[in-house]
Amino acid sequence: MYAVIRTGGKQYRVEEGQRLAIERLHTDLESVVEFSPVLVVDGATVLATPQQLASAKVSAKVVGATAGPKVIGFTYKSKANERRRWGHRQKYDLIEITGIAK
Repeated sequence: MYAVIRTGGKQYRVEEGQRLAIERLHTDLESVVEFSPVLVVDGATVLATPQQLASAKVSAKVVGATAGPKVIGFTYKSKANERRRWGHRQKYDLIEITGIAK
C-alpha cells in the first residue's frame, strides 16, 4: 500500500517504513505528525475522492534534520562595480512513515 501526501508545496509517494527528507516542519525531534493524503492506493483499490479520503491518515515520526546542497548566487553589473555573492542551504526534516490508515 502506498499514499501520496502533500507537504511544503510538494507531493511525495510514501510507503510504510520509508524515510524521506521534507521541508522543515518546525516540530520537535521524535514527535509524531499526521498528513492528510492526496491519494491512497491499496492493490486494485484507489481512494481518491474527498469522501473516501476523509478518514485516511498518514502518520510519521520526525527522526532528524538535514540540509540540502549549497546553492551559490551571484549578481554582476558591468561598468558599475556592482557585485553581490550569496549562498543558501535549505533545511529539511527527516521523517519515517509509521503508518497509513484508510
